[in-house]
Amino acid sequence: MKLFAIGTADNKASLGLLILRLVSGLTMAFNHGLGKMENYSKAVDSFPDPFGIGSQLSLILAIFGELFCGVLVAVGFATRFTVIPLIITMATAFFIIHGGDAFGDREMSFIYLAMYLVIFLVGPGKYSVDKLISK
Repeated sequence: MKLFAIGTADNKASLGLLILRLVSGLTMAFNHGLGKMENYSKAVDSFPDPFGIGSQLSLILAIFGELFCGVLVAVGFATRFTVIPLIITMATAFFIIHGGDAFGDREMSFIYLAMYLVIFLVGPGKYSVDKLISK
């Protein structure tokens, strides 16, 4: 099956990282961050404030991480830097905001956290803006 014979192990790993970045970044941006931004005025007063910085700033930071950093991770721009707010946001959601909930209720934040940790540790791969700029 030539379909699965993409080439070198490096190409396969980079293709896998591309898929991981696209899925984790774009689903976070459009399923979570965009919704928070669109409903900002409704959510601002009731958004959780786990660090005591105020609901408004907490929401702004969540939108920044989920929407803007999600898109940047998807395209692979400043990837190891832009994935950090996503790691912090998902760790906060998993361990603090939903810390007392059943695992099934916080499973999604755990999966996102794991994906972002992999991206942080491994990097964006060669199919990324980071790789294009480093040439």
